[in-house]
Amino acid sequence: MKQHLRRKTTTMYAKMTKTAALGLVALLAPTLAFAHPGLHPGAGLIEGFAHPMSGLDHILAMVAVGLLAFQMGGRALWLLPATFVLVMAGGGALGATGIEIPAVEIGIALSVLVLGAIVACDIKMPVALATGMVGLFAILHGHAHGSEMAQGVNGFIYAAGFMTATVVLHLVGIGSGLLVTRIGPVAVRTAGGIAVVAGIGMLSGLV
Repeated sequence: MKQHLRRKTTTMYAKMTKTAALGLVALLAPTLAFAHPGLHPGAGLIEGFAHPMSGLDHILAMVAVGLLAFQMGGRALWLLPATFVLVMAGGGALGATGIEIPAVEIGIALSVLVLGAIVACDIKMPVALATGMVGLFAILHGHAHGSEMAQGVNGFIYAAGFMTATVVLHLVGIGSGLLVTRIGPVAVRTAGGIAVVAGIGMLSGLV
């Protein structure tokens, strides 16, 4: 019975990851046309999608959320990523309207360090606590996305772009968890350890 459920879960997330990959291709395909001068109808969507992908801190934190969600399992599997995406949108609105949050960059680096450490150490915590922590980090990441939005870009379209990219990165984290567990739980924790090292490097200015 357990093996059947495991196979069913693996198949489901394999399909989700495949869908996310196809969506990524569909979103990036128009960049070939928009690269030409004067063609900017999808600039907001593309810029929004590209922003989380352009920084190692954003990539590592969002993949770590996916890994943590996989590691916790149960309702955390969907609750953590969903919370991050929705709360991040609120943080993006704060950044876009010019409302300042102190030490955003330090907070983002800490999110990589903390999330990586939790995954690496396989720390058990209540789902409510994990959700609150993920939501706090999401505000910081969203604020960075919103505050760096280019002038003249439609905010809603831009937000749709970075939210979509975030979903893709969360699915990468969950999919990575599914893949590396075939090697062993240590592999998942090693991935968290890599994030910890990167987070320390960001805080120290080495990365």
